[in-house]
Amino acid sequence: MLLLLKMELAVGELAQILGQSQPRISRHIKILGEAGLAERRKEGSWVFLRPGQAIELDMLRRLFRSDTVVSSEQAILDEAQLSLVRKARAEMAERYFDAHAEEWDAIRSLHIAEDDVEQAMLALLKDVNLGHMLDIGTGTGRMIELFGPNSEKVTALDKSPEMLRLARAKILGNEADQTEQAALARKTELKLGDFNNLPIGNGQIDSVLLHQVLHYAQHPEAVLAEVSRVLCSNGTVMIVDFAAHDREELRSAHAHARLGFSEDSMKRWFAASQIDLVQSRTLDGGELTVKIWVGRKSALPHINPESGSASFSNISKKRASL
Repeated sequence: MLLLLKMELAVGELAQILGQSQPRISRHIKILGEAGLAERRKEGSWVFLRPGQAIELDMLRRLFRSDTVVSSEQAILDEAQLSLVRKARAEMAERYFDAHAEEWDAIRSLHIAEDDVEQAMLALLKDVNLGHMLDIGTGTGRMIELFGPNSEKVTALDKSPEMLRLARAKILGNEADQTEQAALARKTELKLGDFNNLPIGNGQIDSVLLHQVLHYAQHPEAVLAEVSRVLCSNGTVMIVDFAAHDREELRSAHAHARLGFSEDSMKRWFAASQIDLVQSRTLDGGELTVKIWVGRKSALPHINPESGSASFSNISKKRASL
């Protein structure tokens, strides 16, 4: 429990730190889970552990801060092994970045500098209450670093276990530390999931970010409908992607399902998802144009852009409920 209160760990990492077999660790984890002291979360073939919801955790936290525990030989040895786990995660992330640097640099060279894109994003959301923020397709976790400090809570989603491990190595450090990075780690939850079927309940999210993610969607309109479902009324969504282009190699070499998006398509998908398009910005400066769209979840039914009529069935249901 001392280790889990410091940072989220995989079962294999716990076994490595404690020098125990995975079956033995799993047996103890089951006991902790039944007591509400620990929670399991499956991520691909890995199982991660984090503190549970039991009220007794507050007592354990106070106990673990005592000099008797902190200075004990076992705690010192475990902390040293925990440092090796952090180092292994960082080295794994570095190897991945090195292997893909040329590929990412090739795409970045086609558009305006990423720093300029991020500054534009920050400017557009500077007056927005991000609340519980959902970062869809978090990748390396850059959006968490950028917007997490101004959010009350962060849920970061990716369908790739490998990318989640990268984000974890970058974002989720020692949660027991009293640093800004540790504070960000404490309010961040990483989740394995698909943007076509978000593992989140209706209306639970205040703000959603899709940064260079939507072009991987075969059906972007379905993704926007899912975003609308999890957004609360008046919640905010920001999409950063490319304007429509003809760089076919991005489809063949980099798995882009869509070669950018037109303004008309985005407006239509926003309206169909009950999201008001409140701002859009164009960032020229390369062979590819970067676009930023900002929308707000509407509490009122929209006019159907295909038929020109309102969704009267929804209105009737609301009236009937009154």
